[in-house]
Amino acid sequence: MNSHVKIDKTRISQPDAADLSRRHFLVGTAAAGLALGYSAVPGMLGADQALAAPANFDPSVWYSIAPDGIVTVTCGKADMGQHIASTMAQIVAEELGANWKDMRVQLASNDPKFNDPVLGVQITGGSWSTMMNFEAMSRAGAAGRIALTEAAAGIMGVPASELVVRDSMIAHAKAKKQMSFGDVVKSGKATKTFTPDELKAIKLKTPDRYTLIGVSVPQLDIPSKTNGAAKYGIDVMLPGMVYGAVVTPPVRYGATVTSVDDSAAKKLPGFIKAVTLDDKTGTTTGWVVAVANTYANARKAADALKVAYDGGPNAKLTSESLLTEAKRLQALDDSGEFFVKDGDTKAALGTAAKVLEAEYTTSINIHAPMEPMNATAEFKGDILHVYSGNQFATRSGAIAAGAAGIDPKFVVMHQMWLGGGFGRRLDADMMVPAVQAAKAVGKPVKVIYSRENDMTMDFSRPLTYQKIKAGLDGDGKLIAMNHDVVSAWPTKRWGIPDFLSPSVDKKGSLDAFTVNGADFFYTVPNHNVRAILNEMAHTATPSGQLRSVAPGWTFWAVESMVDELAHAVGRDPAQYRIDMLDGKGANAGGAQRLRNTLLAAMGLAGYGTRQLPQGEGMGVACVSSQERATASWTACVAHVAVAPSGEVKVKKLTVATDVGTQVHPDNIRAQVEGAALWGLSLALYEKATLKDGGIEQTNFDSYTPLRMSQLPEVAVAVIANGEHATGVGEPAVTVVAPAIGNAVFNAVGARVRSLPISAEAVKAAMKA
Repeated sequence: MNSHVKIDKTRISQPDAADLSRRHFLVGTAAAGLALGYSAVPGMLGADQALAAPANFDPSVWYSIAPDGIVTVTCGKADMGQHIASTMAQIVAEELGANWKDMRVQLASNDPKFNDPVLGVQITGGSWSTMMNFEAMSRAGAAGRIALTEAAAGIMGVPASELVVRDSMIAHAKAKKQMSFGDVVKSGKATKTFTPDELKAIKLKTPDRYTLIGVSVPQLDIPSKTNGAAKYGIDVMLPGMVYGAVVTPPVRYGATVTSVDDSAAKKLPGFIKAVTLDDKTGTTTGWVVAVANTYANARKAADALKVAYDGGPNAKLTSESLLTEAKRLQALDDSGEFFVKDGDTKAALGTAAKVLEAEYTTSINIHAPMEPMNATAEFKGDILHVYSGNQFATRSGAIAAGAAGIDPKFVVMHQMWLGGGFGRRLDADMMVPAVQAAKAVGKPVKVIYSRENDMTMDFSRPLTYQKIKAGLDGDGKLIAMNHDVVSAWPTKRWGIPDFLSPSVDKKGSLDAFTVNGADFFYTVPNHNVRAILNEMAHTATPSGQLRSVAPGWTFWAVESMVDELAHAVGRDPAQYRIDMLDGKGANAGGAQRLRNTLLAAMGLAGYGTRQLPQGEGMGVACVSSQERATASWTACVAHVAVAPSGEVKVKKLTVATDVGTQVHPDNIRAQVEGAALWGLSLALYEKATLKDGGIEQTNFDSYTPLRMSQLPEVAVAVIANGEHATGVGEPAVTVVAPAIGNAVFNAVGARVRSLPISAEAVKAAMKA
């Protein structure tokens, strides 16, 4: 069913190439108010407003202005607490000239007209949202302002060039006339349309003229989220709705149900049916859903079902077997595909004055957002309605259709607020049991995962194995690096060929989302990066995109190795990096911005300015996350104290990030702080393991993220230089682990190359 998802991969590497086609900017007066995808279907977003509203002004599909002057921005991105809906509204309001108190937000349906202007699909991830939508939303706002101004000029009988737009008012000083946005909308005179060329020709504001962008205005979504009005997927209530609780197999993937005994469940109150999933999309295997009149009764029924399984081909696999297979694959000369192939590493390593080799590993990691996975499905005639918070509506709609056995055009996705996502809700597994149960019982069904369901069936961050071989010349300069990255390929699992990338030698395709970051901005004349698919891990632990994706493990290896090289030649690790960030060739621009963030973090942290107590150390790292073409330049200085037991306490994290243009300063700071703490959690505390084909950790008693009592001081420096806006939700995740690892070495001389950094590993390295 994924064949219905169409993605132009070239857009991913061209974040500035906004699609300014007329379908994104339809300027005119709507005959019956705002119509947002499938609005003819009762209950769909926009349908109710369309029935009741007088003529609204719709400058684009992204927002509408009502006769009372209220501007409602439709956000095509999933809002999971990062306030992206409010950010989109802020960008529109800046160019529109609206008063912030007149702004409102709502979430888009899966109508294709709400596809991302750059990616061409509805997806939220990669820290792309602001970066890729800034220009499109700005031009949408500007187009509306121009249309309103020209209409007002005609009404007032004055030249449009003499009008001033501010705070939702259009004024002519000399004539002492003014009209509100609402007045112009009520007149019905705002009917201007723009061709794509005309839209591209609109001159947007320069940063020195911003009045809203760069201001920490009140987030529009906070009131509804604090008073209970905001509706999350778990809040959905439909007439006649029943509930489903899933029974999952002991094996993560590949099991099949051989029998279901529901005799005990039939004796329980409210039990309706046990449905064995027949998932042609391959999203789930071996699942059963118990349907009952309440969720509590569904849980009891699920516990009462006796399900027998064939464990399938992965039933005996462990984390150790996945790692062994990764090492075997890396040792093969013909494994994988080249992501980077510059110069001649073999020759350079053969003549190097010093060669260092190291292996780096990361464990399986689980998303575990606070709102459990959930979905509600309802069939209305030929139309399937799915209510859920989702990060990839385009693909998820296709999966829901596949689960139902219908064409995706008959699936209406009702986007809800997300109680956390972090990449977990890029997947649609929770929709499959809801859809098939609703079809089986003929009623709307809400499925809610238990925490155990979600942890054991998460599309997790994959276990990774990396080997780096680096060569130095007689002056200690890095002249060659081979970097092999072995893992499951999360993006390949999606089954969307256009999301894979051709290898640099054009001999095959690779999942760039497993190696991004390895193409760093250091100047190294001979550099190879090989992406190797671990098919065993790929099938046994179907992996997904966890906040920060590949840079979360590639920079762990790169920034640890760079530190090791600096120490091997007796150089300060920070200065060693600065020297390699010389901006030569293809690294021009990016290297300088990254160097500046490193210097900013060092200065704020006081790196190298004082003698630290015994057992304490500072470590540095700097990254260009997420992808090279969509980087936010980020650096970290970690200050740690290491006990004789090997226990690591992080005293302070200092993070500097270059975001280009900052839309909402407070939100950026919050995002960077949260990302840094997530990076700390991954660095020291989080680990899942596979045993007998299943994930062993089932709740927060055994999978132990960072606790409040373990929080260090976090200092953040945001560099806003007016360049193109970048993303902030993920980059700081990637920089923290290597900074901590490097700090541990500086504190006690212990080099740990596996995440998470455990006290046992540190103590063992101290003794080595």
